[in-house]
Amino acid sequence: MANRRRFLKTIPAVPALGSLSAASAKSAPKRDFFKELGVRPFINAAGTYTTLSASLMLPEVVEALQYASKQFVRLTDLHDAVGKRIAEMTGAEAAMVTSGAAGALVVGTAACVAGKDPDKIQRIPDTTGMKNEVIIQRVHRYGYDHAVRAVGVKMIEVETTAELEHAVSDRTAMMLFFNDADPRGQIKAEEFVQLGKKHKVPTFNDAAADVPPVENFSKYLKMGFDLVTFSGGKGIRGPQSAGLLLGRKDLIEAARLNTSPYSDTIGRGLKVNKEELLGMMVAVEVFTKKDQAAEQREFDRRVKYIADALRSIPTLKSEVKVPPIANHVPHLHLRWDQSRITVAEVVKKLRAGDPAIEVTPSSKEELIINPWMAQPGEAEIVARRLRDVLSGKS
Repeated sequence: MANRRRFLKTIPAVPALGSLSAASAKSAPKRDFFKELGVRPFINAAGTYTTLSASLMLPEVVEALQYASKQFVRLTDLHDAVGKRIAEMTGAEAAMVTSGAAGALVVGTAACVAGKDPDKIQRIPDTTGMKNEVIIQRVHRYGYDHAVRAVGVKMIEVETTAELEHAVSDRTAMMLFFNDADPRGQIKAEEFVQLGKKHKVPTFNDAAADVPPVENFSKYLKMGFDLVTFSGGKGIRGPQSAGLLLGRKDLIEAARLNTSPYSDTIGRGLKVNKEELLGMMVAVEVFTKKDQAAEQREFDRRVKYIADALRSIPTLKSEVKVPPIANHVPHLHLRWDQSRITVAEVVKKLRAGDPAIEVTPSSKEELIINPWMAQPGEAEIVARRLRDVLSGKS
């Protein structure tokens, strides 16, 4: 850590996007908990991966959490008020804070299956006699649809429009769309929504990692999706364990009844506390008001700085790519002759160094760097360490 502090003193000033305020720096904890526990922090040059603890909460969010932690309120009242405020900011008819996007998938599906019926709400995941089928395109199947299946539904896979229309029946509760898979599916988002409306089936879009840009908050709702979820702990930089469920008022009301604080519900364990409720609201406030263009310029600057620092490395080729939907920020893709050092060896050296650096999960052929979540000055550290490792200096 001493090396990192010395290096930070030598780098030029950079825009303090996402940096901690002076007030929060002064109130830094006296104990080094991670050191006590033997857990190594790292520079995040990977992105908002849950397993890497996603993003860092904004100082304003931390302040909101601390405020809420010192007082009691009726949780349902706070849910109502926060949901109303978030709906106003995002252009949604209604909104609620959930236990992450996965929690939103559970309670949103439960809303489509059980609605507000107390008997059905209690019986889930026993969906006997209920609408209990969810239509999804085959290429949209993904690890998180387990959260949908937890409600007790059967996934009906389709590929074409004709297959989808044939699959719709009086048992169809919902149509699920994984936003990042849109380019891979035959039925695109707009048509998917139209088919849902044609057959009077609610459509649910999982857009968990799809902000920025901020316009996406309202884009998919305007397109006609009945429910849309976003992760709270990724680009929005709210509490990692929180998320947003936006959409139709009747479905949001039903989703609320299918989760905590109400007992005997499928979502009783998906509890959202008052701190997360307030923190998520503040995160959305800050996110919707920030200078998106300035932030994008900073992301571009970081990637260019790293690429420029590596230009002298023999055989190295770099390319900047921006994913079209999820994690829509610049990623630096690096390739070189690996006869001397492989991608896996570079990843290992970066992780073992001081400070430790994590990169985007990479293939054997290329190294991917995404300094989106790096703090001010850390992109420069990543550039130096990469140059040293690739040139054989460390």
